[in-house]
Amino acid sequence: MKGSQGLSASKTDLHRSAARMSLIEQARAVRDHAHAPYSGFKVGAALRAASGRVYVGCNVENASYPEGTCAETGAIAAMVAAGETQIAEVVIIADSPQPISPCGGCRQRLAEFAGDETPIVMVTLDGQQATATLSALLPGAFASSSMAKGR
Repeated sequence: MKGSQGLSASKTDLHRSAARMSLIEQARAVRDHAHAPYSGFKVGAALRAASGRVYVGCNVENASYPEGTCAETGAIAAMVAAGETQIAEVVIIADSPQPISPCGGCRQRLAEFAGDETPIVMVTLDGQQATATLSALLPGAFASSSMAKGR
C-alpha cells in the first residue's frame, strides 16, 4: 500500500496503528470518568489483553488521599475480573505537559501480567506520545520467578 509521499505501509502496520488509536481513544474517554477531587489530575488507561479484548480504568481518589486507585490498576482489575491474565499493550493518558509514566506500584502490577517487551504508550491530551517497553520502565522487575526455591 502506498501513501501520498510514496511511503509503503503494510496492512499489519496499518492495523496496529488503528488498534493503537482505538486504545488511545478509549483511554481518553474513560479518563473523563476519573474521580480526582483532591489532586484534580485525571488519568485514563486502556489495555489490550492477549485475546484482543480491551479493558479500561480511571483513577479514583478518596478522602484518605493518596489511598486511591490508579487508572492502570483499575484496567488490570477489570481484565482479571473478566478471566484474562495477559497484557499485550497499554495506553495511559493524562492532561499533562508531557506524557506521564506509570507509578512504581503500577509498573510492578503491569509486570505481573505483561511481558518485558510489552509496549507502554504514554499520551497527553494534546497528542504528545512516548512509548517504552515494560522492561525499560521497570528493569530487573521482581517476578514470581524471583521467589522460586532453590533445588
